[in-house]
Amino acid sequence: MTERVSIEKKVLSENDQLAAAIRADLEKRKIFAINLVSSPGSGKTSLIEKTIGALGKELNIAVVAGDVQTENDANRIIKAGGKLVRPIVTGGACHLDAKMVGKALEQIDMEKVNLLIIENVGNLVCPASYDLGEAMKVVIMSTTEGDDKPLKYPAMYRRSSVAIINKIDLMGTSDFDLAKARANAEMINGALRFFEMSTRSGVGLEAWFGWLRESVSARLNQR
Repeated sequence: MTERVSIEKKVLSENDQLAAAIRADLEKRKIFAINLVSSPGSGKTSLIEKTIGALGKELNIAVVAGDVQTENDANRIIKAGGKLVRPIVTGGACHLDAKMVGKALEQIDMEKVNLLIIENVGNLVCPASYDLGEAMKVVIMSTTEGDDKPLKYPAMYRRSSVAIINKIDLMGTSDFDLAKARANAEMINGALRFFEMSTRSGVGLEAWFGWLRESVSARLNQR
């Protein structure tokens, strides 16, 4: 048991060193990077499709699309207009790590990129432990899930800076309590910034797009 803990610490330590190098490079290039994390089916890929559709001509967006077994999500993003898209198929691993992301970024011309979106594997446990060099984690929950998700997976909410509640157009079709979900998330992390939206109907997306514009601009203007 002691040996197992030691190995895990070593793996995470090596990952953190690689992530720090990626972060330093992204900051040097003035690229704003987010790591989208959620359970499967909450709407990560749909959100990226909508974001590229709305901001693709305004911002230079690169996407690293992680998946366990297929490149389906990457293909969807390319079809939606994504030009700088690299898939990562983990082959069964439950998360992306900094080494995977670093190799994917080597295959992208990052010179003109100003927004990097990393779509992590659908999992609220393992991705919480792995720093990928992003500026911040963005956790997504949907109204088709339980409103107690933040309490069940606190590490992910504690390490995220933004919480998106998606599929609000489906409110009323389940017992999901929006106010309770927000309260549960704020109980874990009182500094979370919230966006409520539906990637299907488009409600709430403008606020998300505006925040991305402001974040990219702030990164471009940083010294």
